[in-house]
Amino acid sequence: MSKFFFPKLAGQNIKKNAKFYLPYLLTGIATVMMYFIIASLAKNQSLQQLTGGGILSLMLNLGSFIVALFSATFLLYTNSFLMKRRKKEFGLYSILGMEKNHIATVIFFETLFVAVISMVAGISLGLLCSKLVFLALLKLLHFPVQLGFAFSLQAMKNTLGLFTVVFLFTLLNNLVQVYAAQPIELLKGSSIGEKEPKIKWLLTLLGILSLGGGYYIAITVEDPLTAIILFFIAVILVIIGTYCLFISGSIALLKLLRQNKKFYYQARHFVSISGMLYRMKQNATGLANICILSTMVLVMLSTTVCLYVGMEDIMEKRYPKEMMFELSDYSDQTAATVISEIEEILQAHQLPASQLTTYRCLSFASLKQGTMMSAETSNLSDMGNMRELYFIPLQDYNRIYATSFSLAADEIMLYSNRSTYTEATLSVFDSQYKVKNQLKNWQDNGFDAAQMVSSHYVIVSDFSVLQDIEQKQMAVYGENRANLYRYIGVDIDAEDAVCIDLYHDIQDIMRTSALYSESRAEARSEFYSLYGSLFFLGIFLGALFLMATVLIIYYKQISEGYDDNERFQIMQKVGMSKEEVGKTIKSQVLAVFLLPLVVACLHLAFAFKFITKLLSLFAMTDRALFAICLMATIAVFAVFYAFVYLVTSRTYYRIVSN
Repeated sequence: MSKFFFPKLAGQNIKKNAKFYLPYLLTGIATVMMYFIIASLAKNQSLQQLTGGGILSLMLNLGSFIVALFSATFLLYTNSFLMKRRKKEFGLYSILGMEKNHIATVIFFETLFVAVISMVAGISLGLLCSKLVFLALLKLLHFPVQLGFAFSLQAMKNTLGLFTVVFLFTLLNNLVQVYAAQPIELLKGSSIGEKEPKIKWLLTLLGILSLGGGYYIAITVEDPLTAIILFFIAVILVIIGTYCLFISGSIALLKLLRQNKKFYYQARHFVSISGMLYRMKQNATGLANICILSTMVLVMLSTTVCLYVGMEDIMEKRYPKEMMFELSDYSDQTAATVISEIEEILQAHQLPASQLTTYRCLSFASLKQGTMMSAETSNLSDMGNMRELYFIPLQDYNRIYATSFSLAADEIMLYSNRSTYTEATLSVFDSQYKVKNQLKNWQDNGFDAAQMVSSHYVIVSDFSVLQDIEQKQMAVYGENRANLYRYIGVDIDAEDAVCIDLYHDIQDIMRTSALYSESRAEARSEFYSLYGSLFFLGIFLGALFLMATVLIIYYKQISEGYDDNERFQIMQKVGMSKEEVGKTIKSQVLAVFLLPLVVACLHLAFAFKFITKLLSLFAMTDRALFAICLMATIAVFAVFYAFVYLVTSRTYYRIVSN
């Protein structure tokens, strides 16, 4: 036997099974390419040296981990489709006298060829595309375009190491299946269908409870911090519920349709329902995978697009003033001196200050328990009730808004930035205050937008009340106490470079008294790094998940086409016309395609409120913008989905018609 016999046979097998291997090869090449690109970006020193590069590097490393995990899982998953179609061929080899060791050698060379082609072509395409992706990322981040070519040896090593391990696992998995099966089992491996499944009521009940629990969390959550704590619980419940109901609920639905004699005993309905019911366990798992991947694509793209499109609005909320300062000395005399010095600096640059805002404030975190605000807690279960309180004297409020409100000593006015305070009274330590007015507007200091917890701005009647609250707070919080401070916000109409220079000049006069300071212009690059990188990862991972969805659909249709071929041939022999076969195929494929998309949209409908709460943690509060982004994403995805439907339905029809 020639030493090139097995490699040659492996090559012929790949060529002969091109309709199965080509999509698998393209997937391998695409996943290698995408991982190499994102790994190269994560290791790119030029990006790390830019302002905001630390955030960008963190996001890209997170993205590379997700791509690596998903690529490994997905290639192992799609390999199972490939092996199902190849079992009959391996069984035939066994019948013809080929030993399992010889079959294992053929599988080894097939896996080797696929691995080498995938890694060589993937890395080569990655090298060609990485510069283009790098320039696109710089454009998204509003960073200066850099010329030149950077090659990351570490990214190449990581890529080769990761996918070598992945293809080794696929090889081992394939060898285990061959050695564990008898030749007759291999011959029937691709045609073994599922026995008609029974309705598993326990699984159905688990699915209803899981999905209902996930939906209940999504529609009842009110606080953004609670939303982020419960996010993974809700996602896991919805995934469990989706799998359970696709597997057991679909069986119940098909059996109900079969009991409807008028509906069932029609040629196209009879064949479609009986065929889907016969293999429903395998069918349902594939449909659930498509549904979950579709939901992931839609959520990822809609949220990241929304954040990127609404970035300037988010900037305005996070930095309502061009410059913001907190002074430890809150006295009016110090404030007047500092403001005078700021105005002198601005005049020296021939720039007027607009909307200069200043007020005295005391802020600390507390735990909301009904109408009472008590000391903060470290218990995770209480995190959803945490609130940041900002106490401001009425005198300062009236000065800022040119109003003449009056409050009794036990009265307050209140403004909430996220979770609305609906109680009639508010208790702080041992003092109770009546909520006289719920304010609709307040010039936020911007710091609250960066907080994960909701904030309440409490306007008290007099500065003495504020001092009293400070003393009580100090007694309760001890070493973790907060102190009164003076907030100063300055708006400047100038270019970012000018604003940054002015900000540094103003910082110099406040070095002894400034507790904290921020500049919108100086933070802009980091803002673009965060939201631009999120948008980039959304597109990147969305494309990866979309590719996975398409491949699952393709393999599912091809696999079922070959399984249904003989059945449709029999139907035509007993009188079903080709026209009826076409209608049957159309209804069956359409049902298979529409169900995951419809369920994915249902998931999104229930998750809408939940997602908006999570987006508010990024200071994105424009629900209308998110709704537009979500509907646009669904529309684009539906068009792409319809295209895949047309292509795969034709492929399925050609297979079953032969």
